[in-house]
Amino acid sequence: MDAIERVHAATTRLKAALGRALIGQEDVVESLVAVSLASGHALLEGVPGLGKTWLARNFAQAAALEYKRIQFTPDLMPGDVTGTQMIESSGGELRYRFSQGPVFTNLLLADEINRATPRTQSALLEAMQEGAVTAAGEQHALPKPFMVVATQNPLEMEGTYPLPEAQLDRFLARIEVTRPTPATLRRVLDAGVIEMSPRILGENDLRDFQEVARAVPVSSPILDYVTNLVEATHRHARVRYGLSPRGAQGLVALSKAFALLDARPFVTSADVARAAPLVGTHRLILTFEAELEGQKPAEILGEVLAGVKP
Repeated sequence: MDAIERVHAATTRLKAALGRALIGQEDVVESLVAVSLASGHALLEGVPGLGKTWLARNFAQAAALEYKRIQFTPDLMPGDVTGTQMIESSGGELRYRFSQGPVFTNLLLADEINRATPRTQSALLEAMQEGAVTAAGEQHALPKPFMVVATQNPLEMEGTYPLPEAQLDRFLARIEVTRPTPATLRRVLDAGVIEMSPRILGENDLRDFQEVARAVPVSSPILDYVTNLVEATHRHARVRYGLSPRGAQGLVALSKAFALLDARPFVTSADVARAAPLVGTHRLILTFEAELEGQKPAEILGEVLAGVKP
């Protein structure tokens, strides 16, 4: 069995296990698995009670990842996330020792991230981009793989702080978790108490799978397509700021992951179109007029995808 077939077989089992844990949210599950293959971070958005935290916990269990959870609240401090400098005595001398925070793990669940202040939210910036934490001038590397799965309540709910654009740009994908249909809700009620997902992947499997995803080739026409899509977001009359270069790189990486989930050793324009809403909706900054008229980034991105031909 070659590497691509191995990844496809393992991720198929992984998606099936997570699908039993979060019934009726197959697209959400597949998007989260794709983000993990692309070595990215995921922002799960939806009202409370839809299973966002449960999904992250089950994913860590099934993927054999060390898991830690932080409940973000207004009084949470940056040191509660990254760690603090401690003073300890040794041989009559005082010295500083860095005490690692919960960010030192494989999968960090930042639960209700937009209930913390912007100062605490920004504590994750270096960790998400560099895979490290700097304290007292010394850089401490995080374990690999490292992934942040953050949950976010809709901004119209009380007690929320909108994430700054720089923070949003660190998330590879924004995944919307919607209310289940009546038929799906009936299935959830019928299932009763759902047990935790079994362990599906081996200890180093996800790290190896990420290497396979990075090696998936992308043709020049596909790179041209991505470039044209990104440029079209900047030229759109209703957009103030389009996708960043980091967003463009993320679009390519997530397209590779979707190709891998379909057991294909190459990226197609359909992979790009599938990844674009996940990568783009939280990065587009609309004009004031568009916001006043109630337009959504997803609508604008749909227009861009329809207007740019591969």
